Amino acid sequence: MIDKFVRSMAEALDGVRDGATVLIAGFGDVGMPNALLDGLIEQGAGDLTIVINSAGRVRVPGQASVGIARLIELGRVRKVITSFVRAQSVAGEWVRDGRMQAEVVPQGTLAERIRAAGAGVPAFYTPTGAGTLVAEGKEVRTYNGRPCILEEALQGDVALVEAWMADRWGNLVFRDASRNFNPIMAMAGALTVVQTHHVCDVGQLPANEIVTPGIFVDRVLHVAAGDPKLTR
Repeated sequence: MIDKFVRSMAEALDGVRDGATVLIAGFGDVGMPNALLDGLIEQGAGDLTIVINSAGRVRVPGQASVGIARLIELGRVRKVITSFVRAQSVAGEWVRDGRMQAEVVPQGTLAERIRAAGAGVPAFYTPTGAGTLVAEGKEVRTYNGRPCILEEALQGDVALVEAWMADRWGNLVFRDASRNFNPIMAMAGALTVVQTHHVCDVGQLPANEIVTPGIFVDRVLHVAAGDPKLTR
């Protein structure tokens, strides 16, 4: 019998190794797998490459860092691949001081690099970033009169995903805007770990509402239901 539910955070993140590339879904606070991110902090893996849409909030004096900022502050992140690094964030400080690398990728290109990995496409050409710093060191070809740069697919060793509802086969439903990066990251992770707010029996999810089929999911952890707290 297929049952992808795990009983603990330790079981969910078992095997995440030092040096791994970790995809962390979410758009700002929405759809971010906060419990799994906290679990990764506790799990202990280091020298990580983190792929995330935004590398954390502005630092607030006197307020403890949480989430991705906390992971960076603990010295566990070697590199972030992201569409945005705030200058006054923990990530911005670490990049400026040379303690962490950052690869800044246009948001649409970041999404397509991840989607391409899940679809088995090794690389693609895009006009986005042509003629800018983004194009440095990359192959350029002209299509329909427009220069386009070659971008490589971006696969993760691990993908951390948040779902609204899941069954034991790993079929996933997302809630409204929390869908964002979650489906493509679920496809692009060699090991995809999901936290879900709700669980249901196989067959209860309407087929046309399943965004991510269970074939892309390895482990599912049930996290107490409720709207995600805006803490990152």
